[in-house]
Amino acid sequence: MSKIILNGFIVVPEDDIQGIRAALSEHITLTRKEPGCIKFDVVQRENAPNIFDVYEEFIDKDAFEFHQNRVKNSFWGDVSSNVERHYAIREDGE
Repeated sequence: MSKIILNGFIVVPEDDIQGIRAALSEHITLTRKEPGCIKFDVVQRENAPNIFDVYEEFIDKDAFEFHQNRVKNSFWGDVSSNVERHYAIREDGE
């Protein structure tokens, strides 16, 4: 099976930055505990505080889709509903 890798960034509206920052720690913790999560990092840029770099790795497509579905129905999904997402998703067969 192929590993799924998502790489990119989100652009957060100025009014939502505080809420995103407050919810981010729990979102990272919950995602890293998901079955099949290999790596999950979200880092706010110092020089552009409304941009957060995102890097995700999951063992396979099923694990990635589980994550996507969980997030849609989560507090993070609500808090981040206004962000612009700029991602590239690829399979890595190793």
